Amino acid sequence: MLCATAAAADEGDRLERFRRLALTSQGLALADDELPDAYREMYALVDEEIIESLATGSVFASPAFLQDRLDGFSEVWGAAALGVIGVGPLVVGTFQFSDASAANTVRIYGPLRGEVALLTTVHREGRPIVSPLRPGPDGAAQFVSAWEGAPSGRGTRRLRVELWRQTGDAVRMVWSTAQQYAEDLVVRNWSLREGVLRVRYELRYPGWTPGCAAQTESEDAWRLSPTRTTFVLAGRAPHHAWHRELRAAVARLLGALASGDRGAIAALVPDALVRRQLPARLGAEPACDAPDDPANPRRVSVAASDRGSPWELVWERVGVRWRLIAASPVLQ
Repeated sequence: MLCATAAAADEGDRLERFRRLALTSQGLALADDELPDAYREMYALVDEEIIESLATGSVFASPAFLQDRLDGFSEVWGAAALGVIGVGPLVVGTFQFSDASAANTVRIYGPLRGEVALLTTVHREGRPIVSPLRPGPDGAAQFVSAWEGAPSGRGTRRLRVELWRQTGDAVRMVWSTAQQYAEDLVVRNWSLREGVLRVRYELRYPGWTPGCAAQTESEDAWRLSPTRTTFVLAGRAPHHAWHRELRAAVARLLGALASGDRGAIAALVPDALVRRQLPARLGAEPACDAPDDPANPRRVSVAASDRGSPWELVWERVGVRWRLIAASPVLQ
């Protein structure tokens, strides 16, 4: 009875402290790199709540009980979204204390030299999502954390995915999309099912223009290896591959015009009359291309310019190659 009374008092005191901190934090105007420090005391209160419950054991250590406690903190401040899941002997929390994604964190709790402790904290840009995986080598607990950025106006968002594994008393990141992709991963969609991670993402190439439809994207499938030590690339499929091929042909033509390479120009523009119409200083324009069929086009209109004057280039696909079949200035 005394233990229950003391626990209730501790919980009430933490909630009241959390309420005061939340009210203070809501009025702060901080840069992203200052947010983790601003919310440090709030993290600490939640850490105390979880570690105390885990140390008590029994039903108090269950994810369902922990979630019920965390819901109380979330209700104190509506901007907070606090969640926990169990991953073997670990408890993994995803905490969002503000609309600013830099304040979000993943926190991992588990046994440390015979006691319960906070093992690791992770701060990334984006909304954290945690998915448990089957045990890894030697039965090690492991999970995936994904960090989703805000949606863009073109139906995509930034994404970072990480594979974490328990190693002794520590938890370490053993794989990350940040290690696999040279640029930030901007995805149209992604999924993780039965150990297979699929990501469909934007490709950046000459002629790629933000906000345009039917541009080339790639869909990669990453599968946990048979020994489940890391993700390995199991397949890669392009979407709208024609656009990157077309823009490569456009780039070759513009380069050939600038250098006066008649052989390269003739290969891309078979019609001599069309070749004679082309100005030498034709340049690319950051405009969306206009295919006759976005899924499988035969002809595409491409915008260009001659010293500021707009031109239209009409390209036709012949087999696997693109050829320029018409070029004319655009009347204004």
